[in-house]
Amino acid sequence: MDKVDFTEKFALFSDRWSPKIVGEVNDAHVKIAKVQGAFVWHVHADEDEMFIIHRGRLTIRLRDRDVTLDPGQFFIVPRGVEHLPVAEEECEIIMLEPKTTLNTGDVVNERTVAEPEWI
Repeated sequence: MDKVDFTEKFALFSDRWSPKIVGEVNDAHVKIAKVQGAFVWHVHADEDEMFIIHRGRLTIRLRDRDVTLDPGQFFIVPRGVEHLPVAEEECEIIMLEPKTTLNTGDVVNERTVAEPEWI
């Protein structure tokens, strides 16, 4: 495995809400994505999901509160917790999650990425 430069990886694509795999740790993928706007309310019944902010600002709406993240910050959404990621401006995020994690969790729609590509 070679070192990974997140800035270089983010420069390789422009689509939003479409995670890309940039690494693998045990049974987890390291994914990156550009996001803007609201995603979809969803839940991962069996998987925790870690969001790390590379650039921009992301708000993770939970049913009981909002968690706003700036660059260099992270938040772990525990399994079973419904959430809605929202970014007013384009935001670059890094996610650490089990390989089995479907980006839209229990929802299947046009934003579902069943097999993210490696970049």
